[in-house]
Amino acid sequence: MISGLLLILASVIICPFNVSGQTENDNEPFPITVLSYNLRFGELASLEQFAEFIKMEDPDVIALQEVDVRTSRPVAPHQNGKDFITELGYLTGMLTAYARTIDYSGGYYGIGILSKYPFNKTEKIMLPMPEGAKEQRAALIADVELPGGKCFTFISTHLDHSVSLVRKAQVKAINKAVKKNRYPVIIAGDFNSRPDSPEIREGMKKWEQACSNDFTHPSDLPKSKIDYIFYKPSNRWKAVSSSTPRTELSDHLPVKVKIELH
Repeated sequence: MISGLLLILASVIICPFNVSGQTENDNEPFPITVLSYNLRFGELASLEQFAEFIKMEDPDVIALQEVDVRTSRPVAPHQNGKDFITELGYLTGMLTAYARTIDYSGGYYGIGILSKYPFNKTEKIMLPMPEGAKEQRAALIADVELPGGKCFTFISTHLDHSVSLVRKAQVKAINKAVKKNRYPVIIAGDFNSRPDSPEIREGMKKWEQACSNDFTHPSDLPKSKIDYIFYKPSNRWKAVSSSTPRTELSDHLPVKVKIELH
């Protein structure tokens, strides 16, 4: 009886309860593959083709733009009535989050996130529309929980295509929303801005750019860089690699990075 009790006590000492939820590997960098892709509302490809491409690239999280839900577009009749985000989630086996930005053609038009890992919280912020803005835009902000309990914040956005002053105001609103963020942040999306634009050069100066400046638009003959992936703070992330996969499923090229969370 005494020897059995001593064995139990020894086991408790050797294997204490992990009340914090942390693991031995908490200090190890966690690799994350990020993809950003403007789908052009599916005009140029089927959802099955997009899903096959996503599975081939094997990202952990994806920021999607121009994501339709139950619209009826004359230029994309093969997508009529389809719920892009739900179907892509089903076809890829990933979890989904969606943010409507406008009502369009009998349904919704907006942005989305696909993730291999669960969301702790999601939030949509509507971006400002100062004079000159063409269309309401938004940012979809999700806290993502990784195995072992580490979390990071992932943002999908699509800035207005009108003028720089509008995009500067929208970048400012995003920066304000995450100024005191609890977790390290990645933002990805279609910024409709070139690298030397004020909204990138000044508006994103407190962020680190994870992707290259390879051109992303148009996909058949790229002439401009308007799609990006950024992160902050710099001491919590390490960018490992960047690529711009060549595909013509959309008028944009996707942007892909491999990054480590420290």
